[in-house]
Amino acid sequence: MEQLEPGVRLVRANNPSPMTYTGTNTYLLGTRHIAVIDPGPDDPAHLEAILSAVPRGARISHILVTHSHLDHSPLARPLSDRTGAPVYAMGDSRTGRSPIMEELAARGLMRGGEGVDPDFRPDEVLRDGMVLDSPDWQIEAIHTPGHFGNHMSFATQDIVFTGDHVMGWASSLVSPPDGDLTQFMASCATLKERPARIFYAGHGEPITDPNARLDWLIAHRRSREAQIVGALRDGPATAAQLTKAIYTEVDPRLLPAAERNVLAHLIDLTQRGRAAPDGALSASAAFKLQKP
Repeated sequence: MEQLEPGVRLVRANNPSPMTYTGTNTYLLGTRHIAVIDPGPDDPAHLEAILSAVPRGARISHILVTHSHLDHSPLARPLSDRTGAPVYAMGDSRTGRSPIMEELAARGLMRGGEGVDPDFRPDEVLRDGMVLDSPDWQIEAIHTPGHFGNHMSFATQDIVFTGDHVMGWASSLVSPPDGDLTQFMASCATLKERPARIFYAGHGEPITDPNARLDWLIAHRRSREAQIVGALRDGPATAAQLTKAIYTEVDPRLLPAAERNVLAHLIDLTQRGRAAPDGALSASAAFKLQKP
């Protein structure tokens, strides 16, 4: 357990990987009435670590889940069973998808499936702008889809818990149909409008200059789009072909995730009329630029 600041503690899950960095960050907010944000993976040792981090005389009153990836949500139910605290989230793993992603998922053409928790169900459904209160804190739920359709960020005073939407160690994975780049960019704009002193992310260290990190993230996505558009000027290409051409210095273990990111960009370009698939929209389609 690490005390980050008064009323904010961190317990990091022991699940490091190329996708989770040093592990999932579980946050405990409050001194007497504790809100647990992102309980983490289904790991009995992590469950005991969370319970051990609760101060004497305090209790866990709320369990908040930013999104239902397997490294964030599965421990919510065991923690609820042990403490009696309800689980709060936007919804199950299909909630919040844009119409085009819902259509693609229904057609079975794109199965990202990067660690989705298919059984996740909250006890209490959150909506954008909903406020939760306790004697210790007030938390506003902010719908920030993009990395995942049901992704929520949670704001209290000048702190925002950003889950996997904004991280300091890497850009966020956007993998269709669960991830949606059009939504992702809109969510970045939403967070830009909110004054914040610090972001606490789902993985990695605190982000002490939130606006600078958001500026970097937006610029990074725009730069990646420019690379994709530049490559398409040479002729039609699939997401796999574009990934090999663009991600030349990436750990090979991350290339499948990079290909999903490229696909997300291609879908976004298609929605904006800047590109089009040759035939039906699918993960294996060749895309070509559209004339202005």
